[in-house]
Amino acid sequence: PEQWQIHYKDLTFNLKPFSFKHTGLFPEQATNWDWFSEKIRNAGRPIKVLNLFAYTGGATLAAAAAGASVTHVDASKGMVSWAKENAASSGLSDKPIRWLVDDCVKFVEREIRRGNHYDAIIMDPPSYGRGPKGEIWKIEDAIHPLIKLCTQILSDQPLFFLVNSYTTGLAPAVLTYMLATELERFDGNVDSQEIGLPVTRSKLVLPCGASGRWESR
Repeated sequence: PEQWQIHYKDLTFNLKPFSFKHTGLFPEQATNWDWFSEKIRNAGRPIKVLNLFAYTGGATLAAAAAGASVTHVDASKGMVSWAKENAASSGLSDKPIRWLVDDCVKFVEREIRRGNHYDAIIMDPPSYGRGPKGEIWKIEDAIHPLIKLCTQILSDQPLFFLVNSYTTGLAPAVLTYMLATELERFDGNVDSQEIGLPVTRSKLVLPCGASGRWESR
Protein backbone atom coordinates (compact mmCIF):
# COMPACT_ATOMS: atom_id res chain seq x y z
CA PRO A 1 0.00 0.00 0.00
CA GLU A 2 1.01 3.63 -0.38
CA GLN A 3 0.63 4.13 3.36
CA TRP A 4 -0.33 1.99 6.35
CA GLN A 5 -0.17 1.97 10.14
CA ILE A 6 1.71 -0.25 12.55
CA HIS A 7 1.19 -0.39 16.32
CA TYR A 8 3.61 -1.04 19.17
CA LYS A 9 2.07 -1.01 22.65
CA ASP A 10 0.30 2.38 22.85
CA LEU A 11 2.24 3.91 19.94
CA THR A 12 1.00 4.20 16.36
CA PHE A 13 3.27 4.84 13.37
CA ASN A 14 2.30 5.85 9.84
CA LEU A 15 4.50 4.01 7.36
CA LYS A 16 5.12 4.41 3.64
CA PRO A 17 7.81 2.97 1.36
CA PHE A 18 10.73 5.12 0.20
CA SER A 19 12.68 4.73 -3.02
CA PHE A 20 15.74 3.82 -0.91
CA LYS A 21 14.00 0.99 0.97
CA HIS A 22 13.03 2.78 4.20
CA THR A 23 9.47 2.64 5.52
CA GLY A 24 9.71 5.34 8.20
CA LEU A 25 10.44 3.08 11.17
CA PHE A 26 13.31 0.99 12.55
CA PRO A 27 11.38 -1.59 14.60
CA GLU A 28 14.50 -3.09 16.19
CA GLN A 29 14.65 0.13 18.25
CA ALA A 30 11.67 -1.07 20.29
CA THR A 31 14.10 -2.79 22.69
CA ASN A 32 15.67 0.61 23.39
CA TRP A 33 12.29 2.32 23.74
CA ASP A 34 11.34 -0.23 26.41
CA TRP A 35 14.67 0.23 28.19
CA PHE A 36 14.61 3.99 28.52
CA SER A 37 10.83 4.21 29.06
CA GLU A 38 11.21 2.15 32.22
CA LYS A 39 14.06 4.39 33.38
CA ILE A 40 11.99 7.53 32.79
CA ARG A 41 8.96 6.12 34.61
CA ASN A 42 11.06 5.03 37.60
CA ALA A 43 13.18 8.19 37.83
CA GLY A 44 10.94 9.82 40.44
CA ARG A 45 11.60 13.28 38.98
CA PRO A 46 10.83 15.24 35.80
CA ILE A 47 13.09 14.12 32.94
CA LYS A 48 14.13 16.29 29.98
CA VAL A 49 15.16 14.26 26.93
CA LEU A 50 17.03 15.46 23.84
CA ASN A 51 16.51 13.29 20.76
CA LEU A 52 19.02 14.06 17.98
CA PHE A 53 18.65 12.79 14.40
CA ALA A 54 15.15 12.02 15.59
CA TYR A 55 13.73 10.83 12.22
CA THR A 56 10.01 9.99 12.40
CA GLY A 57 9.89 10.16 16.18
CA GLY A 58 9.87 6.58 17.48
CA ALA A 59 12.10 7.39 20.46
CA THR A 60 10.44 10.78 20.94
CA LEU A 61 6.98 9.22 21.26
CA ALA A 62 8.19 6.44 23.57
CA ALA A 63 9.91 8.95 25.88
CA ALA A 64 6.92 11.31 25.88
CA ALA A 65 4.50 8.45 26.59
CA ALA A 66 6.69 7.48 29.57
CA GLY A 67 6.32 11.00 30.99
CA ALA A 68 9.40 12.88 29.76
CA SER A 69 9.47 16.30 28.11
CA VAL A 70 11.26 15.87 24.78
CA THR A 71 13.18 18.09 22.38
CA HIS A 72 13.02 16.46 18.93
CA VAL A 73 15.70 17.61 16.46
CA ASP A 74 16.10 16.54 12.83
CA ALA A 75 17.55 18.33 9.80
CA SER A 76 14.68 17.20 7.55
CA LYS A 77 11.49 19.28 7.68
CA GLY A 78 9.58 16.39 6.10
CA MET A 79 10.70 13.97 8.81
CA VAL A 80 9.70 16.34 11.60
CA SER A 81 6.25 16.73 10.00
CA TRP A 82 5.97 12.94 9.76
CA ALA A 83 6.95 12.62 13.43
CA LYS A 84 4.18 15.08 14.36
CA GLU A 85 1.70 12.92 12.41
CA ASN A 86 2.86 9.88 14.39
CA ALA A 87 2.41 11.82 17.64
CA ALA A 88 -1.14 12.72 16.63
CA SER A 89 -1.93 9.10 15.67
CA SER A 90 -0.56 7.97 19.05
CA GLY A 91 -2.65 10.50 20.98
CA LEU A 92 0.45 12.38 22.14
CA SER A 93 -0.07 15.77 20.47
CA ASP A 94 -0.65 17.47 23.82
CA LYS A 95 2.56 16.12 25.39
CA PRO A 96 5.51 18.49 26.05
CA ILE A 97 7.43 17.91 22.81
CA ARG A 98 9.47 20.63 21.05
CA TRP A 99 9.72 19.95 17.31
CA LEU A 100 12.83 21.49 15.72
CA VAL A 101 14.18 21.40 12.16
CA ASP A 102 17.89 22.02 12.68
CA ASP A 103 21.42 20.71 12.17
CA CYS A 104 22.04 18.57 15.25
CA VAL A 105 25.64 19.65 15.89
CA LYS A 106 24.83 23.36 15.54
CA PHE A 107 21.79 22.95 17.78
CA VAL A 108 23.92 21.39 20.55
CA GLU A 109 26.49 24.18 20.21
CA ARG A 110 23.74 26.77 20.65
CA GLU A 111 22.30 24.94 23.66
CA ILE A 112 25.76 25.06 25.29
CA ARG A 113 25.86 28.83 24.77
CA ARG A 114 22.31 29.19 26.10
CA GLY A 115 23.13 27.13 29.19
CA ASN A 116 20.35 24.57 28.61
CA HIS A 117 20.67 21.08 30.05
CA TYR A 118 19.05 17.67 29.58
CA ASP A 119 18.73 14.61 31.80
CA ALA A 120 18.97 12.17 28.90
CA ILE A 121 20.25 12.18 25.33
CA ILE A 122 19.30 9.87 22.46
CA MET A 123 21.07 10.01 19.12
CA ASP A 124 20.41 7.92 16.04
CA PRO A 125 22.85 9.36 13.50
CA PRO A 126 22.98 8.28 9.86
CA SER A 127 26.16 6.84 8.41
CA TYR A 128 26.21 9.76 5.98
CA GLY A 129 23.98 12.78 5.65
CA ARG A 130 23.58 16.44 4.80
CA GLY A 131 22.28 19.22 7.04
CA PRO A 132 19.69 21.82 5.96
CA LYS A 133 22.45 24.08 4.57
CA GLY A 134 24.50 21.34 2.91
CA GLU A 135 26.57 20.42 5.98
CA ILE A 136 28.28 17.05 5.50
CA TRP A 137 27.90 14.40 8.21
CA LYS A 138 30.15 11.31 8.20
CA ILE A 139 29.59 9.23 11.31
CA GLU A 140 33.14 7.87 11.62
CA ASP A 141 34.54 11.41 11.77
CA ALA A 142 31.76 13.17 13.65
CA ILE A 143 30.27 10.83 16.24
CA HIS A 144 32.96 11.03 18.94
CA PRO A 145 33.21 14.86 18.85
CA LEU A 146 29.42 15.08 19.07
CA ILE A 147 29.24 12.76 22.09
CA LYS A 148 31.92 14.90 23.75
CA LEU A 149 29.97 18.07 22.89
CA CYS A 150 26.75 16.62 24.29
CA THR A 151 28.30 15.97 27.70
CA GLN A 152 28.34 19.76 28.14
CA ILE A 153 24.53 19.91 28.05
CA LEU A 154 23.92 17.02 30.45
CA SER A 155 22.38 17.89 33.81
CA ASP A 156 24.22 17.22 37.06
CA GLN A 157 22.32 13.93 37.42
CA PRO A 158 21.94 12.47 33.94
CA LEU A 159 19.69 9.44 33.63
CA PHE A 160 20.91 7.86 30.39
CA PHE A 161 22.78 8.43 27.11
CA LEU A 162 21.88 6.24 24.13
CA VAL A 163 23.83 6.11 20.85
CA ASN A 164 22.70 4.00 17.91
CA SER A 165 24.92 3.02 15.01
CA TYR A 166 24.05 1.38 11.70
CA THR A 167 27.66 1.53 10.51
CA THR A 168 29.66 -1.70 10.48
CA GLY A 169 32.86 0.15 11.43
CA LEU A 170 31.35 1.22 14.76
CA ALA A 171 31.29 -2.02 16.72
CA PRO A 172 29.69 -2.18 20.19
CA ALA A 173 33.16 -2.03 21.80
CA VAL A 174 33.81 1.29 20.02
CA LEU A 175 30.55 2.74 21.32
CA THR A 176 31.44 1.57 24.83
CA TYR A 177 34.86 3.19 24.60
CA MET A 178 33.49 6.56 23.45
CA LEU A 179 30.70 6.69 26.05
CA ALA A 180 32.86 5.48 28.93
CA THR A 181 35.61 7.96 28.05
CA GLU A 182 33.41 11.03 27.63
CA LEU A 183 31.02 10.34 30.53
CA GLU A 184 33.75 9.34 32.95
CA ARG A 185 32.95 12.17 35.37
CA PHE A 186 29.41 10.88 35.88
CA ASP A 187 28.58 7.88 38.05
CA GLY A 188 27.29 5.26 35.63
CA ASN A 189 27.71 2.09 33.63
CA VAL A 190 28.06 1.46 29.90
CA ASP A 191 26.71 -1.55 28.02
CA SER A 192 26.85 -1.81 24.24
CA GLN A 193 25.34 -4.62 22.21
CA GLU A 194 24.35 -5.56 18.70
CA ILE A 195 20.64 -5.17 18.04
CA GLY A 196 18.56 -7.11 15.56
CA LEU A 197 15.18 -8.45 14.54
CA PRO A 198 14.17 -12.06 15.22
CA VAL A 199 13.27 -13.88 12.01
CA THR A 200 10.24 -16.07 12.64
CA ARG A 201 10.86 -18.55 9.85
CA SER A 202 14.53 -19.32 10.49
CA LYS A 203 14.73 -18.54 14.24
CA LEU A 204 17.82 -16.45 13.47
CA VAL A 205 18.38 -12.77 14.26
CA LEU A 206 18.76 -10.27 11.43
CA PRO A 207 21.58 -7.90 12.49
CA CYS A 208 20.53 -4.23 12.49
CA GLY A 209 23.50 -2.38 13.95
CA ALA A 210 24.54 -1.63 17.50
CA SER A 211 23.43 0.42 20.50
CA GLY A 212 25.62 1.95 23.18
CA ARG A 213 23.85 2.60 26.48
CA TRP A 214 25.19 4.66 29.36
CA GLU A 215 22.99 4.70 32.46
CA SER A 216 23.34 6.22 35.90
CA ARG A 217 24.06 3.93 38.81
